[in-house]
This record gives sequence, structure tokens and C-alpha cells, in this order.
Amino acid sequence: METEFLAHFPSVCTTCSARLHGVCGALSSPELDVFGKYTYMKSIKKGDIISFDADDVTEYANIVSGTAKLSKIMEDGRQQILGLQFAPEFMGRAFSGTAHITIEAATDMELCVFPKTAFEKMAHQAPGFEHRLLQQTLAQLDTAREWMVTLGRKTAAEKVATFLLLLAKNMKIDMIASEDAAEFEIPITRNDIADFLGLTIETVSRQITKLRKAEVIVVENHNHIIVPSIRRLALRCEN
Repeated sequence: METEFLAHFPSVCTTCSARLHGVCGALSSPELDVFGKYTYMKSIKKGDIISFDADDVTEYANIVSGTAKLSKIMEDGRQQILGLQFAPEFMGRAFSGTAHITIEAATDMELCVFPKTAFEKMAHQAPGFEHRLLQQTLAQLDTAREWMVTLGRKTAAEKVATFLLLLAKNMKIDMIASEDAAEFEIPITRNDIADFLGLTIETVSRQITKLRKAEVIVVENHNHIIVPSIRRLALRCEN
């Protein structure tokens, strides 16, 4: 049934793993047929800058795979990590002519890119499309508020556990047998993690070691993390 359903979509959409849960999932078959004519897939290498702060906005994108790092560069060159974005999130500041943050590929990425004009036209024509975008935006706002609590009130141990839980929930490998388990590669450096959490690199490394010794996580090759129980890791986020 699903294969028959997808047969009515543009070819670029039938193989898109992010379509059903991304903003495009709210479009009907005729709407997606129109919108799909403006989209194209783009591969981004780890470390490449997708957009700079203050760039003119001419395109938006859905993250099909990979992780993006959002940051703000201060005038003296210091960087503040603002967050991470994962598939199938919408990337860009909708209805804005100027970018307000720098977006960098934290891993190799696949993006579905579409022009700003086509996106805004479809948002006005398809209320469900605009509603899905609002849902994603509010979810990102909720995440930002949760991180305000994490950064302002949590201990170093809780901060690192919360960061790993974020990755476990968003970067979980589908092949994992147990729904309560997760396996992923940490997409940013220890220095970036420290910057993101307001800690020193030494503190981040120390807390990861404590979680490993407590068998809450398994660390392989420095950045490859296995979480045997997501629920057990979650308990470390507030205790």
C-alpha cells in the first residue's frame, strides 16, 4: 500500500527517508508533486559550512541524514555552540531574509534543498504544511527551554548525561535490537561539548569516564557510544 502511495510522488521524494516526518509529510500528493519540482538533494561533507551568520537567505532545507551544529561567532572570534539539528528537521529561519546563526555540518549530511520563494508560496497555499513547520518550531523552542534548565541548574554529571541522552534519542541506529538501547557516534569534539555545556574539556572527559565505569554507557574508539539502557541514562540526567 505504501509503495503504491509513494508512486504518485516525485522520484526524489519516493526515496527520501525524512519525508514522512519532515515538513513535507503534511503535503498531499498533488501539493508534493508541485513542490518536488523545486527540490534537489545535496551532499555536505563534515566540517563544511552550510550557511554563515548574516548570510542572505535564498534556500531552506530538510535534513535527510546527518547532524548540523548551530553556533554564534562573537566579534572577538569566540564561538558559542547553540545546539544540534537532526533528521528530519527543517533547517533555516523561515520567512526571514537573513540568517542569524552559523550552520556547520557536524557529520556528513544529506539535505533536501528548496528555494525560499517556493517554500513560502507553499506555506501560504497549504495550511497543513505551515502547521507542520509550526510544530517543529515549537518543538525546537521546547528543547531550547529545556537546555536553559540544563545549563543553568544541572550539575556537570547531569549536563553530560543529558547531552548523551539527546544524541541517543536523535541519532539512534535503527538496527539496534532493543528499543531501550542506542548506539551512535558523538558528532562534535570534546572541546565543542565543553563549549556547549559550559564545562571544561577535562570535566566532560571525567564525566564520560564515570558513566563508562558505572556501565551506563560503553565507549568504543573514543567517540562511538553504546547505551545499553536509555532509561538508565535518563535517570542520570536529574540525579
